[in-house]
Amino acid sequence: MEIKNIQKLVHNWVVNHGIRYFDILTNTILLSEEVGEVSRIIARNYGEQSLKKNCKEKEDLGEELSDVLFVLLCLANQTGINLEESFHKKLKKKKSRDHERHHKNEKLK
Repeated sequence: MEIKNIQKLVHNWVVNHGIRYFDILTNTILLSEEVGEVSRIIARNYGEQSLKKNCKEKEDLGEELSDVLFVLLCLANQTGINLEESFHKKLKKKKSRDHERHHKNEKLK
């Protein structure tokens, strides 16, 4: 599925179920909160931090990453950003700017 279609899906959900978008400041704060949830899961499941005693089951990283994506798509919609276009532009820039840099990076070998 193309990113522009996912942006439309999010917009339709907001209009039909969420009533309206939260304001941009609220969504920015929510994005930070969701990234924090992702970080917590990664630190406990893939890093060195141990699970808390009251945590009975492994949390769903995919669900938390989807929360980040949902809020990110909300912000793009609210600010008129075509993420698909912006992503391809960024990828083109990274290809030309970073190709040689990464291939010559001894830390990556």
